Amino acid sequence: MAIDHGDERHGGGGPAEVFRAFLKLGLTSFGGPIAHLGHFRNELVLRRRWLTEAAYAELVALCQFLPGPASSQVGFALGYLRGGLAGALLAWIAFTLPSAALLLAFAWGAEAFTGPAGQDIVHGLKLAAVAIVAQAVWGMARSLAPDRERATIALAAVLILSFAPTAFAQIAAIAVGAAAGSLWCRRAGAGATAPLPVQIPRRVGMLLIGLFLLLLLGLPVAAAVWSVPALARFEVFYGAGALVFGGGHVVLPLLETRLVEPGWVTAEAFLAGYGAAQAVPGPLFTFAAYLGALAEPGPNGLLGATLALLGIFLPGLLLLMGVLPFWDRLRQHDAARAAMAGANAAVVGILGATLFRPLWTSSVVSVADFAITLSAFVLLTAWKAPPWLAVAVSLLAALAVGVVARV
Repeated sequence: MAIDHGDERHGGGGPAEVFRAFLKLGLTSFGGPIAHLGHFRNELVLRRRWLTEAAYAELVALCQFLPGPASSQVGFALGYLRGGLAGALLAWIAFTLPSAALLLAFAWGAEAFTGPAGQDIVHGLKLAAVAIVAQAVWGMARSLAPDRERATIALAAVLILSFAPTAFAQIAAIAVGAAAGSLWCRRAGAGATAPLPVQIPRRVGMLLIGLFLLLLLGLPVAAAVWSVPALARFEVFYGAGALVFGGGHVVLPLLETRLVEPGWVTAEAFLAGYGAAQAVPGPLFTFAAYLGALAEPGPNGLLGATLALLGIFLPGLLLLMGVLPFWDRLRQHDAARAAMAGANAAVVGILGATLFRPLWTSSVVSVADFAITLSAFVLLTAWKAPPWLAVAVSLLAALAVGVVARV
């Protein structure tokens, strides 16, 4: 890949520099994918000057266009631009490892949460998850469904998921949203930004896209033909990572459908882990490490966590590097941008449906639960508190309610 920034200050710094920079970000980047992009900009664009503001904005736009974890995709691309393929892999490892390790430790210590106090902690984590997803719905609706056309697309997605809460229905809702957006959202998709100063051979891009599709279509067949538990587990997480538009929160319904319904992970453990994932820095997709470690039957533990992490991140990274050579041409078409505006609006609806079921229906079961959830939501939205603080408040409140109830 060749890159011309027009300024020698953007020269490569090597994989070691990339690893150090992203390890710092992996340890300190709280707040979800949008906040991560702000951390990247401050640390790598403004402070370290790895690339220009215009180039960074275009990279962010591309990663938001693609399915997968946008902040991790941006980080992977930044590592590649700075340190080549080794830099890309080290950027992903350094940004992902801290939160993955913390969630793996939480999974291994899950048995400690079986007593009354432990159950209160798990319940508090579930209430925090409700508040955080509600904040995500609120923020995404304001930015991705601000007009009547996109609000209607979001409503259609809610209705589809309300009557057919399946992974297939989620894909159908996004497809319907994209089709409607191409007709209704031309104004939302109008305008183009400066091109990203990156060159990748198109044949390499085609190979990577082909590998992405081969795995997406071939893994379910292979898992059905060969009864290999590790293959089946990898296929579940690869499929979830390949079909997620809109960031980490949207992976929740896909994983819930494919892990909780078959009985691989209990609903209580799933929601507790999702709440815990809000309290750690780094990408929300590392929630997969927690699920892979707990899933029964095996493989689980460290091997299960590793399979889950590789499976859920790989499709987004393959697509990113595969689409880069074709992005400049695609982004010139108003229809493509309008379709993506519609798909993003559908994502809001999918997340809204998930907020109600399974989050709300399985977590908010009393007036006290409602009060705790609402308090955490106000902390996040009105007071702009970081998610870890909302998690801490929910945990303490749930413990206090539990103690009072047992007195």
